[in-house]
Amino acid sequence: MKIRFDTARQSRIDAPPALIQFRSCRRGLSAFSLLEVLVACTIFFMVAFAVLELVTRSLAAVRSLQQREPDPGVLAAVLSLTNQLVEGSESGDFEDTYPGLYRDYTWSRDVIEVSSNSLFRVDFAVYSNTRKKGPTESRMSVLMYRPGSPPGSATKGR
Repeated sequence: MKIRFDTARQSRIDAPPALIQFRSCRRGLSAFSLLEVLVACTIFFMVAFAVLELVTRSLAAVRSLQQREPDPGVLAAVLSLTNQLVEGSESGDFEDTYPGLYRDYTWSRDVIEVSSNSLFRVDFAVYSNTRKKGPTESRMSVLMYRPGSPPGSATKGR
C-alpha cells in the first residue's frame, strides 16, 4: 500500500488504520509525565513549608515581645475616672480590676495635695515577686487637678 501526502484528507484515506489511530491520539492528548508532577509537588511543598516556618518564627517573636507585666499607667487610668481625690495611701492587688491576669503583682498609691488649688500628686508603684525575674518595682507619678476634692494638707494651713 502506498501512502500519499498530497493533502491531509488523502493521507488519512490511504494510510493504514493503525497509523491513522496513532496520529489522532497523539494530537488530542497532552499531559505531564509522572516525573514532572513529582518535581512540581516537591517544589510546591518546599515553598509551603518554608512559608509555614516563617509564620511560626514571626509569631514566636511577637509573643516574646509582648509585655505581660502591669504598668502603673493602668492604675492611673482607673483613678483618672474619679471626680475626687482624698489624701492618703492605698494598696492592693490586681484581682479586683483584672482577675487572673496579674497574679504575682501588687500595687500602692500615695495621694498628696501639692498646692492649695486642689492640685494633687499621685505616686503609683507596682511590685512583683515572680520566681523567674525576682522582685521588681515600677514607679510613676502624675499630677491631677480635682477641684471637688476635700481639702488636704496644703489647703488646711491657709
